Amino acid sequence: MAVVPVERLEGVTRERFLRDIYPRRKPVVLKGMELGTCTTKWTVDYLSQAEGSKEVKIHVSAVPQMDFLSKNFVYRTLPFDTFVRRAAEVKHKEYFLSEDEKYYLRSVGEDARKDIADISKQFPVLAQDVQIPEYFEKDQFFSSVFRISSAGLQLWTHYDVMDNFLIQVTGKKRVVLYSPRDAPYLYLSGTKSEVLDVDNPDLEKYPLFVKAKRYQCFLEAGDILFIPALWFHNVISEEFGVALNVFWKHLPAESYDKTDTYGNKDPTAASRALQILDRALKTLEDLPEEYRDFYARRMVLRIQQKAYRDDYG
Repeated sequence: MAVVPVERLEGVTRERFLRDIYPRRKPVVLKGMELGTCTTKWTVDYLSQAEGSKEVKIHVSAVPQMDFLSKNFVYRTLPFDTFVRRAAEVKHKEYFLSEDEKYYLRSVGEDARKDIADISKQFPVLAQDVQIPEYFEKDQFFSSVFRISSAGLQLWTHYDVMDNFLIQVTGKKRVVLYSPRDAPYLYLSGTKSEVLDVDNPDLEKYPLFVKAKRYQCFLEAGDILFIPALWFHNVISEEFGVALNVFWKHLPAESYDKTDTYGNKDPTAASRALQILDRALKTLEDLPEEYRDFYARRMVLRIQQKAYRDDYG
């Protein structure tokens, strides 16, 4: 399977990003950006001391590949300083599932059902060390998600409905991405792909996956990956690392689901369209199989004619 390297650019200004890069709607790695003191200060010792023993809810997995669909992990709560030290270990003396279990923190709001993640509220001391590139308008800001991962942890392939910067503060990551136009080959369940192992996929179960064009990049400390909305991404932490995701609204604010605190609920118009489609498919069940097949194909053709883009690169 061919791999397309994600473009890497050095010292990109806000003006250049908005003029030349953003309109292309493709991922790009931004290097040499000013991120503040976090890239040098955020050691295990500093992180532990800075935010102390506040409790955090974390994912714990006995295997490196976390699967949100089958939920092959458990949620546990630890003091933040204890969590950081455990996440930085390879083998654990104290553990929940096994001595080589993996840890993952994805920060959430005070009430995850109502509040967004905002590093300045959940981790105010650490927030002072970070300088987030202001490459979007302030009223477009949605969330800033603080993340810590054990070495070797792999997150499931999924898409988000908002643009975001993945800021790799410490450690290294490999990120595999797929274009929105390759959604038909990714075996979706909601916003997530059923293909967990993108390096050794089960092609008997997922034969179309080979048609998906694989984009890939490696992030080092200080790198920023721009991930446009709807681009699928699969992330492996090659080392213990700390990252910050900054999401912003690419569409008008009223386009988004007001109950969405994670940035992964489909826009309201898209949700309505999918519900209407489900009702239409249910209606087709009243027809014999031959007719159902014929009119389903007509529906697909009409969708292609009315909604598909010809210039989608």
